Amino acid sequence: MQPKKKSAKILRCPTCGMLVRFNDEDFPFCSDRCRKIDLGKWAMGVYKISSPVLDPEVLEDLGGPGAGDDEDSDNYDH
Repeated sequence: MQPKKKSAKILRCPTCGMLVRFNDEDFPFCSDRCRKIDLGKWAMGVYKISSPVLDPEVLEDLGGPGAGDDEDSDNYDH
C-alpha cells in the first residue's frame, strides 16, 4: 500500500472567486487588492455580525438592557 500524497487545499477567494491555495501569502484572498476590498466592505457596513450579544457583562459595558439598573433608578421626578 502506498502512502497518500498530501495535497494543498484549494479554496476560492471570497471577493472575486479566483482559486487560492491554503499556503498562499494572502490566504484566504487571492491578492492584497481583494483583501482591501473585503476590509472596505466591513468598514462601510456591508457585512454585519447578525447574532445578538447575550452576555450580560458585555451588555452592561455597552449600556444595553439592564445596564445601570440599581435600586435608586425608580426614584426620580417626572
